[in-house]
Amino acid sequence: MPQTLTPAQAWRILRDGNQRFVEGASVHPNQDSARRHELVASQNPVCVIFGCSDSRLAAEIIFDLGLGDAFVVRSAGHVIDEAVLGSLEYAIDPLNVPLIVVLGHDSCGAVTASVEAYETGTMPSGFVRDLVERIMPSVLTAQRNGVTDVDGTVVEHAKQAGARLIETSQTIATAVEEGRTAVLSVCYHLREGKAELVSQIGEI
Repeated sequence: MPQTLTPAQAWRILRDGNQRFVEGASVHPNQDSARRHELVASQNPVCVIFGCSDSRLAAEIIFDLGLGDAFVVRSAGHVIDEAVLGSLEYAIDPLNVPLIVVLGHDSCGAVTASVEAYETGTMPSGFVRDLVERIMPSVLTAQRNGVTDVDGTVVEHAKQAGARLIETSQTIATAVEEGRTAVLSVCYHLREGKAELVSQIGEI
């Protein structure tokens, strides 16, 4: 892969890889011993993917990527906390990754729990409550817009997460403003295997 990519070129790599995955024609690049040895001293990922921890959402597989291609950060419901922000900022500076992808998916359990909490008025126990509290603003926005189903709320949550990265991190906001990176919100459809772009901040 090229050593220096624009956000648009990085997105094309992901989009083309996902199309291969959908068609059952994955090529599984950069997964041999030569690639392992190449990466010992350094890494130069083409993107950072901030996605849900769901076992059905393996980022490198659905975008047909290999070792060293993606810097991946995951949390249930792709909720943002200080560790997530620190990881994403590290991907931008010093790794200079040209693209941030916020990756949600159909039937997300964390979003489902949040929608159920909204509907019943009962919050879950333990640290799942923390996840729900962080997702609830997206649920409220979706509800105000007439979106009540889980998958529609996932889309809203992915959009909100992308916007919040810009609002919260000056490092990410500056990189987008300077055109060094872009933030894309993408929703993955479990049955079709398709990763659909739902919003963008920055040029691609």
